[in-house]
Amino acid sequence: MNRKRIWGWWFFDWACQPYHTLLVTFIFSIYYAEVAKRSFIAEGMDAAQAGAAAQSLWGYGLAIGGVVIAVLAPVLGAVADTTGRRLPWVWFFSGLIVVGAAGLWGLTPTDPHLIAAVAFFGVGLIGVEFATIFTNAMLPSLAPREEIGRLSGSGFAFGYLGGLVALAITLLGFAETPSGLTLAGIPPLFGLDAATREGTRFVGPFTAIWFVIFMVPFFLWVKEPAGTGRPIRLGLAMRELGRLVRSLRHRPSLANWLISSMLSRDALNALYGFGGVYAGTVLGWPVFLSGVFGVVSALSAVVISWLGGRADRRWGPKPVILAAIFVLTLVCITIVAMDRQSVMGVPLAAGSKLPDIIFFVCGALIGGAGGALQAASRTMMVRHTSEERATEAFGLYALSGKATAFLAPFLIALVTDLTGSQRVGISPLIVMFLLAIFLLNWVNKNGEAEQ
Repeated sequence: MNRKRIWGWWFFDWACQPYHTLLVTFIFSIYYAEVAKRSFIAEGMDAAQAGAAAQSLWGYGLAIGGVVIAVLAPVLGAVADTTGRRLPWVWFFSGLIVVGAAGLWGLTPTDPHLIAAVAFFGVGLIGVEFATIFTNAMLPSLAPREEIGRLSGSGFAFGYLGGLVALAITLLGFAETPSGLTLAGIPPLFGLDAATREGTRFVGPFTAIWFVIFMVPFFLWVKEPAGTGRPIRLGLAMRELGRLVRSLRHRPSLANWLISSMLSRDALNALYGFGGVYAGTVLGWPVFLSGVFGVVSALSAVVISWLGGRADRRWGPKPVILAAIFVLTLVCITIVAMDRQSVMGVPLAAGSKLPDIIFFVCGALIGGAGGALQAASRTMMVRHTSEERATEAFGLYALSGKATAFLAPFLIALVTDLTGSQRVGISPLIVMFLLAIFLLNWVNKNGEAEQ
């Protein structure tokens, strides 16, 4: 194995994870929910209506981004497969990540351009998702088949560690607490103005800078084999994609796996995306407390992703996947059945901290189970292909993962709109996770021979 190439590949996860940790889950999403809720209240809504409106707007924004991903992912994957080039696409979508993250600086608390903020966020998220397609396709060529699970798990653990470090820097050096100081008890660094939330808003540019710096090892150490770079032939790419889809009729294990992983990954991404909004609007958490929550979740993800990779090497990916989805289902049930007034229908005393404690535990479980699920899912895909056809297989995996990327955010936004309840709005994720578990009954733990 080429250790330098493996470390370069791992550095993509390290560079990319802060987008998920700081922007999707723990810092920016909370800040956005806080600003949006205050803006809607100023327009005449009560607190509950404003919170639901903030979640709906966020959800519809994510859904639109998901549609773009669903439409373009299979086409670009097929084009990259027929040309034999992946790195130019990684370069291009890296640029979208930087632009999208940096643009979030513009969401001010006094004059919030909510739609523009969602648009910048969506551009960056599209960049992250597409770049990940092409880096995931490199996994089968990194190591022997029996080591893929360990490498995948270690990669996610390394990435989550990067997210944890970035989150700690943000909380200690930039994001303001209600006192105007950071968790380190100092004003935001670089003279950032706490009164206009510049410390918190800096999370966007910080994520962009972090990504640029830590993608350097990837581009230095991960090289494509000599001789790649055939001309783009869109017709050929689309014919190859059609052939792959038609072949699923003869590969029931792969077909069921792709649908199962599509549902579980979509639900997991929505859980990441809405966890922060839920904490900020239902539980009333300020940004700094959500950041502490993020540290707990990220630390859990580092440890459990690493352990999951070892479990994958010993027992295979399927038991790891089943355990992770089961845990995530229980988390969703808990979230739906909890608010400030009650837990599982049991009334709470005024000012009870039990919901906060439970949500901290949920955060640790989401981080750990989510990391283990994603790492083991990559390994399961490798078991359904060969090194010679790995790019095609991961193109199909990307298609299944992105084809309904809009579904969970849209369902959450729709159910939230219909019920006026953010808690009930999370309930579609329970159904999606249960369907994913059901379909795993027809997935061969050892994979399936290619047709």
